[in-house]
Amino acid sequence: MTIQRFFPPRRILMGPGPSDISSDVLQALSRPTVGHLDPLFIGMMDEVKTLLKYAFQTENDFTIPVSAPGSAGMEACFVNLIEPGDKVMICRNGVFGERMRENAIRSGAEVVLVDDEWGKPVSVDKVAAAFAENSDVKILAFVHAETSTGALSDAQALSKIAKQYDALTIVDAVTSLGGVPLKVDEWQLDAVYSGSQKCLSCVPGLSPVTFSPKAIAKIQARTTPVQSWFLDQSLVLGYWSGEGKRSYHHTAPVNSLYALHEALLGLYNEGLENAWQRHADMHQKLKQGLEELGFKYVVDEECRLPQLNSVYLPEGVDDAKTRQHLLEEYNLEVGGGLGALAGKVWRIGLMGYSAKNENVALCLKALQETIGK
Repeated sequence: MTIQRFFPPRRILMGPGPSDISSDVLQALSRPTVGHLDPLFIGMMDEVKTLLKYAFQTENDFTIPVSAPGSAGMEACFVNLIEPGDKVMICRNGVFGERMRENAIRSGAEVVLVDDEWGKPVSVDKVAAAFAENSDVKILAFVHAETSTGALSDAQALSKIAKQYDALTIVDAVTSLGGVPLKVDEWQLDAVYSGSQKCLSCVPGLSPVTFSPKAIAKIQARTTPVQSWFLDQSLVLGYWSGEGKRSYHHTAPVNSLYALHEALLGLYNEGLENAWQRHADMHQKLKQGLEELGFKYVVDEECRLPQLNSVYLPEGVDDAKTRQHLLEEYNLEVGGGLGALAGKVWRIGLMGYSAKNENVALCLKALQETIGK
């Protein structure tokens, strides 16, 4: 058997993630590796924290990238904030709401489930009614941007209900951070996690998280140990915080953090509001072209993610064959549906660096030539 070096083609990534990565971020990834306790690297870590605070719109001191993908960010929030027996309300309107439920159960929580139809946002009214019947709920968990359907939920309204009952919030912002408004402090969100590979357009494998002072207080008041040693944030705190010497916790993914620093700097230089508007503008251009080709959106317009366009396939279009054709002939990747939507829906991403005119034009031209045959 002969194994050679791997040289991937340059794809146009317009699926549910990862997104395209700029040459600046890729070049940052290739810079010389230094030690994860090197004083210069620690200085860069502090800048990453500052840039993440800007992206999350928070002053939370504990705002860091977990050294693992978004699913680990999710688990970090659940295992640190839930103690066995805690009553936790889980909102489920897609695949990732269900993953929240699984994390809560494995953390020993008593789960109160609020279900909504796939493609719909989390119902604020249902959550309010569930709290009225379960006033002792300690945590409300919901997905801000449901990647499996393209639905955007009202994080501010949901958080307001939780605060009325003195409950903490755990929020999935994997697909929303950098793509649509997300205001952690203004909306009083307590534990929020995201992913590096979506609207931040960084390499996969990092999960930005932020914890409010109330969330940190709950972690510090635990009477049982966090079930995961690696994700125990009270241990990680000594590596990411403090003046001068940092305590060793794990070997950080040094070069990936270079890339995240570069990606966040790009977002900072563009400006959050400008990035949000760019995603919205590209969505409108793509939407017009898709509807002209016979695609219909899964999600109602008022709660639709601009960076994740979930559309039903026109009659007669074969899901797998057409996506394979787009990949082989145009180097264009779009995502298929999940769960009950598999084979019926495409998820077309406009995330971060992928949200630009040339990608929209290529996607529409490729679809016109492919499904018009």
